[in-house]
Parts: sequence; structure tokens; C-alpha cells
Amino acid sequence: MSAATKNTGKIYFAATGWDPEIWMQAFAKYAPDREIVTEVKAGEEASIDYALVWKQKRGSLANLPNLKVIFSLGAGVDHVFHDDQVPNLPIVRTVSPDLTMRMTEYVVWQVLDHHRLGPQYRAQQLKKIWREDRRQPAANEVNVGIMGLGVLGRDAADKLKHLGFNVSGWSRRPQDVAGVTTYHGKDGLSDFLKQVDILVCLLPLTPDTKGILSMSVFGRMKEDGPLGAPILINAGRGGLQNEADIQAALERGLLSAASLDVFETEPLPEASPLWGNPKITITPHAAASSSANALTPEIVKMITDYERDGILTNLVDREKQY
Repeated sequence: MSAATKNTGKIYFAATGWDPEIWMQAFAKYAPDREIVTEVKAGEEASIDYALVWKQKRGSLANLPNLKVIFSLGAGVDHVFHDDQVPNLPIVRTVSPDLTMRMTEYVVWQVLDHHRLGPQYRAQQLKKIWREDRRQPAANEVNVGIMGLGVLGRDAADKLKHLGFNVSGWSRRPQDVAGVTTYHGKDGLSDFLKQVDILVCLLPLTPDTKGILSMSVFGRMKEDGPLGAPILINAGRGGLQNEADIQAALERGLLSAASLDVFETEPLPEASPLWGNPKITITPHAAASSSANALTPEIVKMITDYERDGILTNLVDREKQY
């Protein structure tokens, strides 16, 4: 698309569960000449050029004849494909340093919390117990295995390496990450799992990865390491985990603890037994919340680049759904 054909159509904020006013203010600041709307009125469908989506309503993008690009407001894009009427147009993952750092902070926080026996000491505090009767391993004695070596996984791996942890990674396709021992595909999964002390899942949710965090994975992990049985951290998507299997693995000692930020059903139902399990740390899908002020400049830049020369980065492969 050349500058001569530059289009200044509207942006449709098609996101549910978020306060749209925050995004209106951000676009007013970073793109004051661009109109953003939260609903498309009858007769105005042709005025929409771009859509910002998060769990958009089914069919809400289907009848926009001039829609050019769909921008996902989350790190993953599974929420886009829950709508079976998504038009066959470019879908772009929103990648920003802010979003990446938020996820890395969460991963490092949870890894360090388990590594430094945080759950044990909090339990002792509640009972007024002063006891240090367990050897604290050094970081270089612990292997952190990361499932998913995209932008988020690579950044988390880099920070964990600098803290002294041994880091390995597993992905669907071969990846080369400096200082990280990498494995890939079904054939590489068992070799990856058998050395992991802390398993961090940052995989995208696709038909191939749905329910991957199950007994078939937990049963292939080492039985005992410097922290005891392995620890699970899932900050990817709730659909990646089988929650009944996580409970069973904790009961059988295949896992010693888990930190879960995402769940099969969100919000996590009050009746879920996960709430009361002392071996589980629960956070409310807060690992890497999307910030309007951080993401809007990135989106505006992508739109500007696209309108100037047709370039789009971070495109989603619709077949693989990531």
C-alpha cells in the first residue's frame, strides 16, 4: 500500500471484559487523528479499517467490507479463533517490550519463590514455626525447563540464565537460543522433561497443545531433584492444562507444587478444588496484563508502517493458530 492510497478509516475496539475508555484515551494521546469506536452502527460498516480484539463477540467482524487487519490485544491469539466467523484477513500478534517484561517478571517471581522455599516459609509463618531444616540448593543446581520459545519464552530464559539457573527449552520446531539447551517435537519432549526441576509453560494454545499439561507429561519428569519432585508454572493458557491431572500429580508426588495463572474456566469457579490445595499458588490471569498506554504506540506504529509500505510484522499463521 503506497502513501498515495493511505487510508484513515476507523479502528474498531472489539474487546470484551475490558474498560474501553482507557483505550479511547490512549488512542487520543498517540493517534489523535484516528477515530476509534466501540460499536459499529448500521450503515457505517464500510468505515472500519482495523479491529482490536480480545474475545470479540461471535460474528462481530464478519460484515466489515473494508476491514484490513485484525490486531490481537493479548500475547496469544486463541481468543480470536473462538469466533468461527473471523474473516480471512491478516491477524497480528501485539508484541511489546512492556508485555514481554511483565511475563518475564511473573516467571522469574514464581521460579524464585519456589526455589527459595516461599510456600514452605509462608505456611510456617501461619503456624509461628521458626525452622530452617532443608538445604537450599544453588541456582546452578536447578534446571528450569521452558515450554514455548517464542518472544516471551526467550526473554524469560535470558533473565533466568543471568540468575544462574540452568535453562532448557522445548518447542514444536527447532530453535536456537544462546545458552539454552533446546529440544523440539514429540521426539524431543521426553528428553526435555526428564531433566526439568521447574517446568514453565508459555506455549500458545492450539489444537496440538490443548491439554498438554497432563499425566502423560508429569509421568515423564524426574522423580526427585534438588527441590524434590518437579514444580509446574503455567502462565500460558488454561486450555493447556488438565486440572484433574494436576491435582492427581500433586497427590501422587509427581509434582511437589504448582503456580497457575490461567485456568480451564475463568474466573476460576468458587467450587474448584484448586482453591483449597495448599500446594497450588493461584493468580487471576494477571501474569502479563495488556496495558493500553504500552500497547497503543506499538499498534499505531504497525498501522502507520502498513499504510506506508504494506509491511506487517508478527503475523499469525492461521493454520497453526500462533
